[in-house]
Amino acid sequence: MDGVNVIDHPLVQHKLTIMRKKETSTAGFRRLLREISMLLCYEVTRDLELTLETIETPLVEMKAPIVEGKKLVFVSILRAGNGLLEGMLELVPSARVSHIGLYRDHDTLQPVEYYFKAPDDLDERLLIVVDPMLATGNSSIAAVHKLKERGAKNIRFLCLLAAPEGIRNFQEAHPDVKIYTASIDSHLNEKGYIVPGLGDAGDRMYGTK
Repeated sequence: MDGVNVIDHPLVQHKLTIMRKKETSTAGFRRLLREISMLLCYEVTRDLELTLETIETPLVEMKAPIVEGKKLVFVSILRAGNGLLEGMLELVPSARVSHIGLYRDHDTLQPVEYYFKAPDDLDERLLIVVDPMLATGNSSIAAVHKLKERGAKNIRFLCLLAAPEGIRNFQEAHPDVKIYTASIDSHLNEKGYIVPGLGDAGDRMYGTK
């Protein structure tokens, strides 16, 4: 699909397969999510612009590449987004962090906002919004709308799994936001879950079901 980057690195696919297994423990799921998030973060930041800075090595002065511009903002859609956030911060510990609290009403499948906190200068930063699942897309669409209201202009969306329905909905609402995912699965079931999927990522990560 145009505008969707599927990250098919063998290690990403291997770890995702283990996460899908219903017998994978809560501890194992959490560990794998942290590991896979670092690999996904590596790919979503692959084209960051670099500039040269003069430094001194133990041997000589040189011009060396360094990431240009203000620090990144990682935006976690609570609560499951925090599982991706932890691993990404291990890779980019200087990134700023924003949290958006949204939950899906299980009757209407619409997002309900309960928390929002972000840096002030979003218009000057690259934002990477993270949520393990892009199912209906409603929560992710609402989160990006909120960020744009606060001035964000450069946004990417990163998830583990995406459903075709969610991709279509998201791209209709935000055609300017690229999607990065490890897999485009088959479809959504009648309850709005991704099939084959891996179940509810938040519940599996925190052991709440």
